[in-house]
Amino acid sequence: MTEAHFGNPEKRLKEFFKFHKDTLAIHGGQHPDPSTGALMPPLYLTSTYAQKAPATPWGEFEYSRTHNPTRRMMEDCIALLENANFAMGTSCGMSAIDLVLNLLSTDDHVICVDDVYGGTYRLFTTVMQKQRAINVDFNSFDDLASVEAMITAKTKMIWIESPSNPLLKIVDIKSVAELCKRKNILLVVDNTFASPIFQNPIDLGAHIVVHSLTKYMNGHSDVVAGAVVTDDRKLATELYRLQNSIGQVCGPFDAWLVLRSLKTLAIRMRAHQENALTLAKWLEAHDKVEKVLYPGLESHPQYALAKEQMHGSSGMISFYLKGDLQKTKDFLSKLKVFSLAESLGGVESLIEHPAIMTHASVPKNLRDAAGIGDNFIRISVGLESIEDLKSDFEQAW
Repeated sequence: MTEAHFGNPEKRLKEFFKFHKDTLAIHGGQHPDPSTGALMPPLYLTSTYAQKAPATPWGEFEYSRTHNPTRRMMEDCIALLENANFAMGTSCGMSAIDLVLNLLSTDDHVICVDDVYGGTYRLFTTVMQKQRAINVDFNSFDDLASVEAMITAKTKMIWIESPSNPLLKIVDIKSVAELCKRKNILLVVDNTFASPIFQNPIDLGAHIVVHSLTKYMNGHSDVVAGAVVTDDRKLATELYRLQNSIGQVCGPFDAWLVLRSLKTLAIRMRAHQENALTLAKWLEAHDKVEKVLYPGLESHPQYALAKEQMHGSSGMISFYLKGDLQKTKDFLSKLKVFSLAESLGGVESLIEHPAIMTHASVPKNLRDAAGIGDNFIRISVGLESIEDLKSDFEQAW
């Protein structure tokens, strides 16, 4: 793997680390275009780059699967937001996850949080276990001693989401990181729900952070992309080698769109959180609602931990409606401002039924055991008027 694949980000990004997140989201990893002075980053729709002589590129770029200037600017901005030096833009969130899992070998062992995105569960159980012979065990991470008891000589990775999808459980990242350090195990944290505005797992000891850029990082429901972030040069070199070999890359136009969206990430996340907290409190007091799960509510079982390791509560709420499956379906079908759709993190409010939508790939007995029942609903709170969101619920109950 040559330096050309990622250059020298430690030097390239050094000047930016003095800035706050709001500034980094706008300016991180970017300068006016040297040839024109254009303020906004150019879109480099090129697949290859001319060379001065054989094996002598004009600059750092040789081929756009290996690297592209637009993608690099997006990657640099994301790395800075996660307080790291290395990031890899991928074609989607699942390809980011798969890229990291390619660090593993046959018969390696992974411990994964049991309340995990349905697509991640499906990848672990139908591809990793059945086709790649990688062993996966699931744990609630409520008791770290039980996680440690699962560790064997073949355990190479621990995979967590915090907040988790869809039950919004908070995992003690720092404590898990200390366990991983003692046992020489890689810790990977999916930070999609919090975004780097509200949480930085690398600061808490994680080795790798993954994002579905499709969600909050892009935030406009018009891109599918992912990212892998690390501050470890050795890990970064291996991940870049794998990415270049496999081809799990984000296209330049998608990278340009994400880079555009990152400029409003900080302000969007605060607005998502404001609406979500207001709606969560309103739902908690409503007689149509059985229970609300939101890390910003004092009723959340890990409220204190969330306050300690996060900088905000984000825009995701889950709740239990009083009623059965049919009543829940009827309610969801009557909504007009909320869009009944999978995904999350966009400026528009989305609502879905995890048991039969995002987590349908999880076996029913496991869903039931976790609490993903027929009356369980997940909301991605958007940026609309909070009064309109409340009114939409009232007309649909």
